[in-house]
Amino acid sequence: MRHAAGLRVAEVLRPGAVLRPGIQDHRQLRQPELLPHLIQHVSATGLSVAYRGKKTPAIDNLSVGFGDGVTSVVGPNGSGKSTLFRSLVTLQRRYAGQLSVLGHDLHDTSSLLEVRRRIGYLPQDFDFTPSFTVHEFVSYVAWLKRVSNPANAINEAIAAVGLTEQRDVRLGRLSGGMRRRAGIAQAIVNSPELLLLDEPTAGLDPEQRINFRQLIRDLGTVRGVITSTHLIEDVRAASNHVIVLSLGRLAFNGSVDDLELRAREGSVGDTPLERAYTEVLKNGSGADL
Repeated sequence: MRHAAGLRVAEVLRPGAVLRPGIQDHRQLRQPELLPHLIQHVSATGLSVAYRGKKTPAIDNLSVGFGDGVTSVVGPNGSGKSTLFRSLVTLQRRYAGQLSVLGHDLHDTSSLLEVRRRIGYLPQDFDFTPSFTVHEFVSYVAWLKRVSNPANAINEAIAAVGLTEQRDVRLGRLSGGMRRRAGIAQAIVNSPELLLLDEPTAGLDPEQRINFRQLIRDLGTVRGVITSTHLIEDVRAASNHVIVLSLGRLAFNGSVDDLELRAREGSVGDTPLERAYTEVLKNGSGADL
């Protein structure tokens, strides 16, 4: 039996999965801010997601674009990061506004299978059947995504994350860092145009985090990569661009250097980037984007 997170991965990948249609929103929508000189992989315009029983929306009228390179989505717990990711990978289907991934409107259910085949996804709470070997796990996902020439694709994905020697090791016997690498391998086995990594360095020790950030940088040279994190030090080390969410709203959208310029004397943090981050959060969605 697959674990819950494994089921979530499979739900994104499974051809013909039946998901609830989105909710159209007819408010005037703000056009997304896209970082310059980038191919646009994702466009959100007036995106809002509300959960039943919650007084405030998880995402509130968000307009933003994502392009090439590595973009980090940062924010405290409850800022809407995971909800945004679930929306981008088609797990969260009830939303208002407009959301386009790889040129496909996600309100159009006929395009969902195409989107799922062209993206890769590592969920925050990554887990899978521990009795699967690395090779079996990546092979299973390759089958779900109907990868052509799967033998080569599987071997290349495993090699890309440095797990060739561990290909026959069961997931349950891998260290946390190696399990994350196996998660990346399944996410890139289909050579995705867009890779989404939700809190990829969470729970790793310092050395593992350093190695993993290098892997993320390498992956971002050939595709769009979107990561989420609450660890601001990961942003400087791995990202070209950064988006800060605060209470489901866009608080900052720009380069890492531009964010660092927001630091102020007296702001909380040990580094200029940490001080800038806390300053942006203090200003919330009222920041000058």
